[in-house]
Amino acid sequence: MDPIREYIDVRMSRENLDDIPDYSLPAGYSIRWYRPGDEKHWQAVQSLADEYTRVTPDLFQEQFGTDTQLLSERQCFLCDSKDNVIGTASAWLDNQGGKSIGRIHWLAIIPQQQGNGLAKPLLTVICKRLKELGHSRTYLTTQSVRIPAINLYAKFGFAPVVDSDGDREIWEKLQKYIKYPLSF
Repeated sequence: MDPIREYIDVRMSRENLDDIPDYSLPAGYSIRWYRPGDEKHWQAVQSLADEYTRVTPDLFQEQFGTDTQLLSERQCFLCDSKDNVIGTASAWLDNQGGKSIGRIHWLAIIPQQQGNGLAKPLLTVICKRLKELGHSRTYLTTQSVRIPAINLYAKFGFAPVVDSDGDREIWEKLQKYIKYPLSF
């Protein structure tokens, strides 16, 4: 098994939302929150940015439902200087054991804008929003092939979630590709 060549789901968590790294957007970029109709923007970004996931017309509703109030509080869109949507991320929530857990969900930036210093500010915004919404910790799911994303999350203090020997084996193999020490 080669985790950087295989599409294996991995989870990472951050046990608190204190001391979030504070990155600002470069000049000309802005963040706005969900408005009705943004489903099409979300789908366009995900289709361009995610070569591993089949983005279907129903995927947005399957992942986020239809509660526009909830979406307007939790889903943001990254825009360029002409207000074109070029990225998105959600400060989502899951219920686990009767507790609401914050979740970084579907963070993506279109390929033409990747490498422009946008992912760190986008993650800053989402982590801070989770804290504003009352979450004390967060987690995310990504895939082992997404080494740049795993490095970003590790830089922000996310640690691997290891629930099995298989998880441990994957993270041990990934460690050599990660720029930051991972504790698991």
